[in-house]
Amino acid sequence: MGAAGGSHFLKKEESFMYDRENRYRMEDTMNAGRLEYTENGITHVAARRCDVVRISMSGAVLLFLTKVDLPRQFYLDIPDARITKIGSVLMKNYANNTAEIRFLRLLTQKELDRIFVFSTHPAHRDRVLDVRSW
Repeated sequence: MGAAGGSHFLKKEESFMYDRENRYRMEDTMNAGRLEYTENGITHVAARRCDVVRISMSGAVLLFLTKVDLPRQFYLDIPDARITKIGSVLMKNYANNTAEIRFLRLLTQKELDRIFVFSTHPAHRDRVLDVRSW
């Protein structure tokens, strides 16, 4: 047997989503968000409000008003863009009430465009929604 912390066969395993996936560029945005998750097993469903301050096809950065202990898995809704139930995983919780999350599926370009149309960030002021595409 090798020493503790030595070579182990599981260290060679990789996940496509987190290890080999293309890194998508995060864009600044400002959208209202809502998290839904279960507490105490399955007995209680909790919801928390947040602001989506940065987003890409594969993840986002969320801002909370107060410190929140998030579970590892939850759903993200972006109500003003009418995007619901984006399965998400918590990657890192920061001390300044922000959290970095990854989506369990990639957002489509249509969904991103819809998010940016409803964003209150100055960079997206001139974005318009093409109603024929929806």
